[in-house]
Amino acid sequence: MNFNIRGENMEITDALKDHVYKKVGKLERYFDSTPSSDVHVKMSVLSQDQKVEITIPMPKLLLRAEEKHADMYAAVDLVVEKLERQIRKHKTKVNRKFRGDNSLKYMFKNELEPVAEENVQDDDELEIVRTKRFDLKPMDAEEAILQMDMLGHSFFVFSNSINGDTNVVYRRKDGRYGLIEPES
Repeated sequence: MNFNIRGENMEITDALKDHVYKKVGKLERYFDSTPSSDVHVKMSVLSQDQKVEITIPMPKLLLRAEEKHADMYAAVDLVVEKLERQIRKHKTKVNRKFRGDNSLKYMFKNELEPVAEENVQDDDELEIVRTKRFDLKPMDAEEAILQMDMLGHSFFVFSNSINGDTNVVYRRKDGRYGLIEPES
């Protein structure tokens, strides 16, 4: 794994880097072969908390977690625990659903312990229970944000009046807004 560690409002010390290498490196034990993917680690200092975000893009799978804590080392530990749970959850789902030779099933080690049953959703729980249909009105992102706020939703799907693409605006955890656009 190739590490890309960066700090926001802080300097990354060698001890902190070593801690990240050690903790995130433990994730390699869950895979048959060492993933050759990049590990993006973003550490930031907020007013009271330390925040760690780790993203590991892999073929057919994206692992991502973030965590806040008063101590940066504890935040790293918590994020790695989340990533481990994600991996075990994916492994359990993959073993249940996918049977093909080229599936995700063969990315993980077979001796991986499954997630406890109370933490895994049954196939019935993944059922779509409601479908909404609506016309996508052409508008710009600012108008879409206004529509989203008027409806009291956390996201809004719209047709971009500039390029005609389907876009999504959403409210971020920090209270600001984000825009999702398809790649060309």
